[in-house]
Amino acid sequence: MPHPPRDWNERYAGDEYAFGTEPNDFLVWVEPLLPRGRVLSLAEGEGRNATWLAGRGFDVWSVDGSTVGVEKTLRLAAERGVSVHAQVGDLADLAIAPGAWDVVVSVFVHLPQPLRGALLRRAAAGLAPGGMYVMEAYAPDQIGRGTGGPPDAALLAPLEELVEGLGGLELLHAAALEREVTEGRLHSGLASVVQILARRPA
Repeated sequence: MPHPPRDWNERYAGDEYAFGTEPNDFLVWVEPLLPRGRVLSLAEGEGRNATWLAGRGFDVWSVDGSTVGVEKTLRLAAERGVSVHAQVGDLADLAIAPGAWDVVVSVFVHLPQPLRGALLRRAAAGLAPGGMYVMEAYAPDQIGRGTGGPPDAALLAPLEELVEGLGGLELLHAAALEREVTEGRLHSGLASVVQILARRPA
């Protein structure tokens, strides 16, 4: 699996935050249900979710393939007076220690198979007993809407595939739906999404 395309650094260049600085709506909705503790945020981008979670009292680690994104995550954390352990990394070879995390967050992370399935399994195994997995992503029929997400259908998974990849976790919420997504200039408008909140049995 190649490293993320160079254009992510270009996309994150400048002072503007491509997806805004406010957290994802689904993450905000489920946050009261999440166990307090260690959070791993995958493909965090410019830090909007990680810094918000840190401000809510979580101990947050984040990883992203873009050096510019990680720099902006650290800058946003400093501006908000919070601490985020942000690092540059490739999701293809990211080590997720089994049972190490209270929460794993995956917001608009779009990957091809077989990497998508492998990362799902690693994320599920990485949850401590009672730990939760939070995901929102664009669904396959988002293609052509022009309101966000990748143009390649191979990067988008149906809900059924994602749920199957999280075998062993208890599903608290699993839905495919349309909603207005307003997150910076790149996510704006009515969108088709999949959402999952799942828990490792205690």
